[in-house]
Amino acid sequence: MHKPNILIIYTGGTIGMIENPHTHALQPFDFDHLIDNVPKIKMLDYTIENIQFNPPIDSSDMNPDRWVEMARAIEENFDRFDGFVVLHGTDTMAYTASALSFMLENLHKPVIITGSQLPIGEVRTDGEENLITALQIAAATDVNGEPMVQEVAILFENYLWRGNRSTKMSADNFNAFKSNNYPSLAKIGLGIHFNEEALMRARIKRPLKVRYAMDTGVMFVDLHPGITEDILNYLLNAPGIKGIVLRTFGAGNAPTSPWFIHAIKSAIDRGIVILNVTQCVNGGVHTKRYVAGDRLAAAGVTSGHDMTSEAAITKMMYLFGIGLSGEDVRKYLECNICGEVTL
Repeated sequence: MHKPNILIIYTGGTIGMIENPHTHALQPFDFDHLIDNVPKIKMLDYTIENIQFNPPIDSSDMNPDRWVEMARAIEENFDRFDGFVVLHGTDTMAYTASALSFMLENLHKPVIITGSQLPIGEVRTDGEENLITALQIAAATDVNGEPMVQEVAILFENYLWRGNRSTKMSADNFNAFKSNNYPSLAKIGLGIHFNEEALMRARIKRPLKVRYAMDTGVMFVDLHPGITEDILNYLLNAPGIKGIVLRTFGAGNAPTSPWFIHAIKSAIDRGIVILNVTQCVNGGVHTKRYVAGDRLAAAGVTSGHDMTSEAAITKMMYLFGIGLSGEDVRKYLECNICGEVTL
């Protein structure tokens, strides 16, 4: 019997935090503290090694340089391990999951990202169960002995979600994440029940290729009733910006005032790529449904369909990062690269 080899990449986050005895604030601890509080790991009979960020960070400090650290750790150890578990804070977990899904081209092993709402050392914690389950999923194989999961996924409480389809939905509940436009990859109860039809499978297994460059010349612009022409133009003219994810109303709608459409079209004419995603947690952009959305499309705004905000912004970073022109970025934003969008 093959003994699963799993690499844990510990970045920080609540799962590995401990209360400061003086300030009573939660702060990152080291990996040994994590393992000491989960003795059940030894019952799995896996070979487990770990890599730790030094120092561990709060996920609010996550950035593309840290994504590069994770991606490099996976690439350098890819042939030695059957799967990877990334321990991560919840606040930016969906951004990291989305970014890694684009950066890790031709991925055919599990990269399971998990964390917790309560520190693992507390008496009542979700961290222990999440860690154990993530390790089991990273080690799971199908009837052919191939990894059951061959993509970046988020494991939290009762569900396994595709990473680039996930969003943090709650700061208080243990089931903190959800994929509103794509089914769960697995449900966790008394057992782990995989939804094999939803799992990604590559037709041809190619060598892993890691794309390290993520272009940060992108940003969100959130629409709200009352946004003014001056404010919009200020945002659209931000220095160094190549791409904007425009978070619109409903099915991709925006004000129809001539000044608004003119400002958007002027930015596009200057070469800025603008991607339309909805502020709603369910559904997506339907540019032909309403005049408001149709006018954005006519001005040159690209539809994000049902992409999450996290997937949209990281996909844009990735596409600019690999050196594509604005025209090609627009084209690939409307392509399904790694399961991030329904077309």
